[in-house]
Order: sequence, then C-alpha cells, then structure tokens
Amino acid sequence: MKIGDLNINNPILLAPMAGVTDYPFRILCKEMGAAIVYSEFVSADGIIRENSKTLDLIRFEDEERPIGVQIFGGDANIMRDAARYVADAFKPDIIDINYGCPVPKVTKKGAGSAALQDLCLMDDITAAVVEAVPEIPVTVKMRAGWNNDSIVVPEVGKRLEEIGVQAITLHPRTTKQRYTGKAEWKYIRQLKDSCSIPIIGNGDVCTTNDMLQMFEDTGCDAVMIGRAAQGNPWFFREAIAVLNGRTIPNPPSLLDIANTCKRHFELLLENRGEHTGSNMMRKHFSNYIKGFPGAAKFRQSLVTAPDLNAMHDALSEFILAAENTDYDLISS
Repeated sequence: MKIGDLNINNPILLAPMAGVTDYPFRILCKEMGAAIVYSEFVSADGIIRENSKTLDLIRFEDEERPIGVQIFGGDANIMRDAARYVADAFKPDIIDINYGCPVPKVTKKGAGSAALQDLCLMDDITAAVVEAVPEIPVTVKMRAGWNNDSIVVPEVGKRLEEIGVQAITLHPRTTKQRYTGKAEWKYIRQLKDSCSIPIIGNGDVCTTNDMLQMFEDTGCDAVMIGRAAQGNPWFFREAIAVLNGRTIPNPPSLLDIANTCKRHFELLLENRGEHTGSNMMRKHFSNYIKGFPGAAKFRQSLVTAPDLNAMHDALSEFILAAENTDYDLISS
C-alpha cells in the first residue's frame, strides 16, 4: 500500500488516541509491527500559539517513522497555518485531519466530527491543509455522519479525494453514537467502492479474527487498531503473522507482561516526568494487568499506589510473582 509516495510495509496501523498514543506507547506498538503510528490528536490553535504542552504531543523520534501527526480545528486558516508549522518544525511522514472526534468539548468548537454537519467547511479546511503542505501526504480520519439521518459516506469520500487527500480512515459510527452500538462496516465498503485512494477501516476490531473479517467484508486497504491495542501491543505481532500465513506467536507470558509494564513505566517517567508519568501509567496498568489469576490484586495495588515509591514497590512485587509463577501464558 502507498499513501502518496509513502510505502507502507504492512496494512496494520495504530490509531491516534487521546491520552494514549504518546511516544512510550507508540514505540512499543512500532516494535511489535505497527506499520504507521500516530500522535494523539493535537489542537491547531495550540500549535500556532506554540503552546509547549501542545508541541510536546507532537514530538517524535526517527525510529517511529513512518508517523502521522493528527491535527484538529474548526477554522481553515488556523488549520492551514498549523499544518505548515508541523511540517516545518517536525517533518512527519503524514498529516492527518481529525473529522472523527465525537466529544462535545471538541465538536462545540466546530472541530472534530462537527465538520460532518458542514461539508463545505470540511472542504475548506481540507483544501487549506492540502495546499499548505504539498510535500507531505494529507489524510483524514472521520466518522460515517453526525447521526443516522445524516450519513455522509460515500459522498464525502469523493469530495476529499478530489481535493487531494491521499487516504481516508473511516470509523463507521456516527457522532451521536460516540462509542456505543455497532460500527457499521458496510459504510467502509461503500467508501472503498467510491474512491481510488487507500481506505482504512477502523472500529470494533477486537481480535485478529475481527481484523480478517473487516478485510473480507469491506475490501479496505488497511485496518487501524485502537482500543484493542491498549495493554496489548502484541496484537500487531499476531496480526502480521496471521496475514502472512505464519505460525501465530505464543501469547505474551506473565513475565512478558510484567517486563513490558516496567518498560512502559520507565519510558513514561523519562518522557513525561515523575508526576505526570506515574499518573498516566495507572490506566495502562489497568489495561495490561487482567485476565490471569491474581490480576485484580496486582492491578489494585498499582492503580491505587499513593506515590511513586509505592508504585515502584508494587511493580517489583508483580515482576517477582511473574518470575516465580508456573502460569506461563495468558490469552491476549
């Protein structure tokens, strides 16, 4: 698959997720085989104001390439300037426009999936970004429509392709659904049938069997993995093996999980500092530590640790238990 002139070595991508896809998580998924990783979604307003916290969300290492930076905003001029700033300052491989976020604090400002209610605004924003960064492929991540009465697929796909978008990721829920109900994969098929650019499917892919089914049902060119990768970067390793007809790797051992928790924690502390890093790691511990005997005890001690030292002690206890258990494998 190619996105613009960018060659993608496999069709399994990591979705941008707010509060999740920072450098530590991205690099773990990249090492397991994710073909493209994405930043968290980043405010165009924050970018042009050069807000330090906003710019920190964009920073990445060359070992993460190819990487996309996802931006959001409701003003075409601001989105244009933000895209140009990102291209000049960071030089990502892809700039992705977020037309998918359903969260009211974003949509009330005309950003995210709010554009699905005003396709002319979507056209203006998209054209401004495409024209601002001719050297970088621009992609879009979107939803199927604002609600069930205003599905914009496949019409919007043709419009975006004509403007110059190089690939579209579709999460086929509506804004009003948020993350409830079912992702209607038929809309991915409709989008694929209407466009000649790569179409990336996303939504309700929880297992590698789901992934295979999405490819079969929709004809999509790639699948983007979001929540299924949280606490399970090994998903990408298994997915690639399945796609290539290779022997499926064993699920991660308890010690694999414990050591990955440790590495993730260390990377967060290094990149986000002790206070922010330790607080962020609590939710990751919740995602990693489940599905095996005694998980609730270890998870509780890590998530509720009152300070950094207590968290280190609880993690050491978990690693020690993993080293001495005869419970070798867990289901991923």
